[in-house]
Amino acid sequence: MASVCEICAKGELSGNNVSHSHLKTRRTWKPNIQRVRAVVEGEVKRVNVCTRCLRSGKVQRAL
Repeated sequence: MASVCEICAKGELSGNNVSHSHLKTRRTWKPNIQRVRAVVEGEVKRVNVCTRCLRSGKVQRAL
């Protein structure tokens, strides 16, 4: 599944895990992407959308 929101273009972020002894290892944070049926430009399509866009009402869900 794609890890980019098609509405707000939110994608993966990268950074470090930091242990108690201050050792650092690389890691990624992925957005919570859901594949939903939504009304886009008047027609129903399946889109990959982050949950923040779903909750804030930026996406009109299809019935």
